[in-house]
Amino acid sequence: MADKNRNPRNEASPLFKRLTRLFSGPLVNYDAQMVVRNSKTDADKYSSRFKSASGQQFKKTSYNPFSNLSSAAMANVARSQRYVDFDQMEYEPIIASALDIYADEMTTSSHLHPLLRISCPNEEIKLILTSLYQNVLNIEHNLFGWCRTMCKFGDLMLYLDIEEDQGVVNAIGLPTREVERLEGEDKTNPKYVQFQWNSGGLTFENWQMAHFRILGNDKYAPYGTSVLEPARRIFRQLILLEDAMMSYRIVRAPERRVFYIDVGNVAPNDIEAYMQKVMTQMKRNQVVDANTGRVDLRYNPMSTEEDYFIPVRGGVSSRVESLPGGTYTGDIDDVKYLRDKLFSALKVPASYLTNMEGADEDKTTLAQKDIRFARTIQRLQRSIITELEKIGIIHLYTLGY
Repeated sequence: MADKNRNPRNEASPLFKRLTRLFSGPLVNYDAQMVVRNSKTDADKYSSRFKSASGQQFKKTSYNPFSNLSSAAMANVARSQRYVDFDQMEYEPIIASALDIYADEMTTSSHLHPLLRISCPNEEIKLILTSLYQNVLNIEHNLFGWCRTMCKFGDLMLYLDIEEDQGVVNAIGLPTREVERLEGEDKTNPKYVQFQWNSGGLTFENWQMAHFRILGNDKYAPYGTSVLEPARRIFRQLILLEDAMMSYRIVRAPERRVFYIDVGNVAPNDIEAYMQKVMTQMKRNQVVDANTGRVDLRYNPMSTEEDYFIPVRGGVSSRVESLPGGTYTGDIDDVKYLRDKLFSALKVPASYLTNMEGADEDKTTLAQKDIRFARTIQRLQRSIITELEKIGIIHLYTLGY
C-alpha cells in the first residue's frame, strides 16, 4: 500500500496532489507588499465607476458544464479535418521539403554551438537538467521529429512518464488528433487544464502532458496553428490544376487518325454493321485460347488510342488523315502562378526548395540568408523551449527541488 501511495500516477499520491495544485495556477506568485499596495491603489481609482473591484458583475452567476459542449464538439471535428489536410499535403514534395527545412533550421547545432544550452548558476541543477535532456529525453535525436510534427500540425502531445524517486523517466508521443485540451472546466479555478485521450479513455493532468503548440494566432486556441495553414487553399487549387493539366495531356496530346471508309453500294441500314466489321479487322486481333478454343478479340497493342471512322460514298475513295494533338500541352503558366503562391505561404524561398532558372546552389543555412525566416525560426524555437522548461520544472519538483 505504501508503494501504491508513492506512485505519482495514483490520484491518492501526495506527489500527484502537489503537482496538480502547482500546475493549476501560475508558477510564479508575487507576494511583495508593494505589489499588493499598488493593486489596491489601482482598484480605488475605479471604485466610483464599478460596483465591485473584482468585476463580479461581468461573470456568470450560474455554471453549466454542458454549455460549451456542442461548440467544443464542432471545434474537434474541424481540428480533425485540418489534420487530415496536413497529412495529404505532405505528399507534395515541396511541402515535405519545407517541413524538413523548418525542422533542420530549428535543430541546427555544432561543436561550438550545442543544440540546447542550459543557463543556471547552480551546477547541481544544471547537471540534473543536462542528464534529463540528453540521456532521458535524448533531444539530439528526438527533437528533430518533435519540431517537424509541431510545424506540421501546430500541436505535439507527449505523455510524461514520472517516477517519484527518479522524476521524468520517459516521454511517449500520443496521437495529436485524439487528444483534447480541456480548459475552463472548473468554475473555481479558470487556469485548471486537463488533457483527454478519447480513444484511450484516459484523462491526464497538466503536469502529465507536454503540449508543444505554435501560438500567435488565436483562431484555433487553445490549440496551435500549423505553418501549413496559409497553404491549405492554395494546395487544393494546385492539385486540382495539376490533375486537370495531366488529364488534358493524356486525352488531347496523342495524334489521332481519321479513316474515311468507302461504303460503296452498302444499304444505309447495314452501314453501321459494316463499319464495325472494318474497325474490328483493322484495330483488333483475334486470339484463340488454346485451353478452351474460344476466340477472343483483343485490342492491338500498337493502337492504344481510339480513332475516327467515317463512312463516305459517291466516288470518294478510302483515305486516312492525321489530326494533330492538343496545342496547350506545354503551357504551365497557371501552374507556376499557384506554385509561387505556395512558396509565399510556406515562407521558404523558392530558390532554396527547387533548382529554378538562374538560381545558384548555396550551402549556407536559410536562417543566415533570410532575416524574416530567421525570426520565424526563433519564434518556433521559443515554443519548443517553453515546453522543455515545463518538463524541467516537473522533473526538479519531483526530485524535491
